Amino acid sequence: MRKNRKNNSRTRGKRICITAFLLAGSLMLGGCGGKKEKAADSELPEIVIGMDYFEPYSYQTSDGEYKGIDVELAQEAFQRLGYQPKFENIVWEDKDELLADRTIDCLWSSYSMNGREDKYQWAGPYLYSRQMVAVRAESEIKKVQDLKGKRVAVQATTKAEDLFLHNIDSDLPQMEQVNCFSTTNELYAALRKNYVDAIAGHEAMLNSLVQDGEGSYRMLEESIYTSKLGIAFKKGTHKELTEELTETLKEMQGEGITEKIVIKYGLDADKILPGGENK
Repeated sequence: MRKNRKNNSRTRGKRICITAFLLAGSLMLGGCGGKKEKAADSELPEIVIGMDYFEPYSYQTSDGEYKGIDVELAQEAFQRLGYQPKFENIVWEDKDELLADRTIDCLWSSYSMNGREDKYQWAGPYLYSRQMVAVRAESEIKKVQDLKGKRVAVQATTKAEDLFLHNIDSDLPQMEQVNCFSTTNELYAALRKNYVDAIAGHEAMLNSLVQDGEGSYRMLEESIYTSKLGIAFKKGTHKELTEELTETLKEMQGEGITEKIVIKYGLDADKILPGGENK
């Protein structure tokens, strides 16, 4: 069910939320931290990673296998540290509750550290990500300021939501509607069915839409924000592990492993690796 509410001077900062229910169960894991002795994968202690469907960073194939940049980075990094990662597809709005009750141990799904530095115990940054806007190919919207008075859709609790609700200072124009959805698939459907004039989010996510759309969609050239991506643990926990994970990710980048994974999924490593153009 969707509730629409027009923005004006009194409603600025409010949002319209469309909530979808996704599978969100996992095995509970107690505290963990520090390197473990080498062992077969079946003998390694398990660490539970909460993720969202966010191609090409984290997603499931039709046979249920987890794929994506973050999935492969997590598998390599945690196995180096002596853990066996277990991925759980969660309802993203519930992420903090799931961290608090230890249903999951961390969030690793193209999650921005910007403005949240004190909210979690972070590992990273391991990549950078640009926030962009996508429209239908025939749209009259050519630049960001053309969005004034239009309807935009974003994923709930993401950086794009904060930007368009002006919870983050920006030069973005005032919208007629800001529609907040639970999943990226709902964002795509909203644009495809003309429920909204534009959608906003991570560049990689929107690039996937544009490529798969075969000329039906395009991205605006301007970036509305650049984010540092990190791995979020519950505040005050896993301090030693997050430090070791940060160092391990730096080692992987130095060895060229991160670059290979990024390129494998069609992204420009020069633009999103720490030390690249967007640092």
